[in-house]
Amino acid sequence: MTGGLIFDIRRFSVHDGPGIRTTIFFKGCPLGCLWCHNPESRDTGVEYSVKHLMLDGRRFDREETTGKLMTPAEVMAEIVKDRIFYEESGGGVTFSGGEPMLQETFLEEVMNQCKNQGIHTALDTSGYASPDVMARIAPLADLILFDLKIINDRLHRQYTGESNISILKNLRFLVKSGKNIIIRFPVIPGITDTPGNISDMKSFITDELGGKAPFLSLLPYHSLAREKYKRFCKPNHLAGLPDLKPEDLLPLKQEFEAMGMTVTIGG
Repeated sequence: MTGGLIFDIRRFSVHDGPGIRTTIFFKGCPLGCLWCHNPESRDTGVEYSVKHLMLDGRRFDREETTGKLMTPAEVMAEIVKDRIFYEESGGGVTFSGGEPMLQETFLEEVMNQCKNQGIHTALDTSGYASPDVMARIAPLADLILFDLKIINDRLHRQYTGESNISILKNLRFLVKSGKNIIIRFPVIPGITDTPGNISDMKSFITDELGGKAPFLSLLPYHSLAREKYKRFCKPNHLAGLPDLKPEDLLPLKQEFEAMGMTVTIGG
């Protein structure tokens, strides 16, 4: 039996797929996106930090451990607790991170158990994985939430630290295989929302995917993770970048809708 490193389990989530869901957050990510809102998910090992709490004007320091080694049975025990809510709402479990496919053996085992128990599964992924891992994992997911950030490979390397060649290849494979996909586009001012990247995304969807990716979710940039960067002593390269409001994305939403896509903002 394999073990996996999990850094959070969030119940009653409504933003990671349909219905009421339990989201399992896997620790470890191969990318280093400058706008990452889960900086505690990046490292592949257990991390220790001090969280500062305020109570009645006084500060209290609490030591915290981020990352827990769990067996598939332990994760499944958490998932099935809310089965009745999945059944009533059309929900299920979402595997997020970090990048879940970085722990592909553990992920595959848990997803197989969910499949055997009839629990709807969603995979929230950067798409950064080898083709053989994607081919093994994708059939186990009822829905794939696929982050598509930057099309130009040089710029993708600049802002995430890695090439997007395997990411785009995996997305082509998923669309060709007919998987249920929602493309998630993080809209980061001055980085992903540039005219060049928007044009590249439109061309990729039209030319490379044959227009067969009709669902797009625009994710407005927010700075809610700024305290996490401080707590985990990680550099926040976008400190000071203003948050985007949902209404700021309405023109972009209309642009993609003009292509025949179904577009949402947030979630």
